[in-house]
Amino acid sequence: MSQQKVQQAYTVESNQLAALVSGQKDGNLRRIERSFGVVVLGRGNELSVVGPPDAVQKAVRVLDDLTDTSKLGGYLSSKDVQYAIELAQASDSVTLYQLSQDVIQTTARGQQIRPKTLGQKKYVDAIRKNDIVFGIGPAGTGKTYLAVALAVAALKSKAVNRIILVRPAVEAGEHLGFLPGDLQNKVDPYLRPLYDALFDILGPELFEKHRENNVIEIAPLAYMRGRTLDDAFIILDEAQNTTSEQMKMFLTRFGFGSKAVVTGDLTQVDLPGRKFSGLHIVQDILKDTEGIEFVYLTNKDVVRHELVQRIVEAYERYEGSRQKQETARKQPRRR
Repeated sequence: MSQQKVQQAYTVESNQLAALVSGQKDGNLRRIERSFGVVVLGRGNELSVVGPPDAVQKAVRVLDDLTDTSKLGGYLSSKDVQYAIELAQASDSVTLYQLSQDVIQTTARGQQIRPKTLGQKKYVDAIRKNDIVFGIGPAGTGKTYLAVALAVAALKSKAVNRIILVRPAVEAGEHLGFLPGDLQNKVDPYLRPLYDALFDILGPELFEKHRENNVIEIAPLAYMRGRTLDDAFIILDEAQNTTSEQMKMFLTRFGFGSKAVVTGDLTQVDLPGRKFSGLHIVQDILKDTEGIEFVYLTNKDVVRHELVQRIVEAYERYEGSRQKQETARKQPRRR
């Protein structure tokens, strides 16, 4: 016996807003249809949702969520639409609109930076609440960009006097001393992702001005020893490539009035030899320390191109399968 179907009308305030919600060639509506097994009919700003009662209710919630979110930013990415659907499917009380209301910073081009997922919201709230936060998760989850946005917000509000960017230089397999140029030239390639984020948020002129005045400072991990950093927002990026000794050295540079964010992806450790990642070890050492919080982002928090999320998921499946095979291989065989 087929489930009874209902029809519910939904009116968007204007044709322009309806076009944003519907997406290019009604792509957002078609995605809602596939996700909930409903039919969404539209004419101008008048929409109608047909399907099983529970599915219709969730589809209308997504339409509500997308309408409210469109009013904030004027643009909906495919990831925004997919995440609004996922929140409704999970029957979560939090909506995309509620997440989008938390504006961290506005870029030089006028774009508002907001957490886009529940994981990102938890990460942002943790940084605001704690003096030291570890953001651990795969590529594309916004670990570095959100930390930089919060650093700029703290600088503008005069909560800190400077921003210090730190990154281990191990990816190229070379020591800083063997790279050409002065210290700035040696370190710039390793700090480029941090610079890109700052350039995007501050704009070229203000970015260069802060660099010249040492308001924004480069501090390669190798040169951090012996320093005490007061009234600073410190970001240690790619922390999976620190040793345990380097991680301890970095954390003990922390001074009065400072805030530190440590980001890393434990699936991309590039340390030479068989050295253990300091980011891996520190989880056990500091997990119960007051004032320190660990936030774990997942592939659900990936906000880059949808293919990035699929790539992350594929690698996770591969690594899980390989670990199972390795465990099975090491188990003694019964005779």
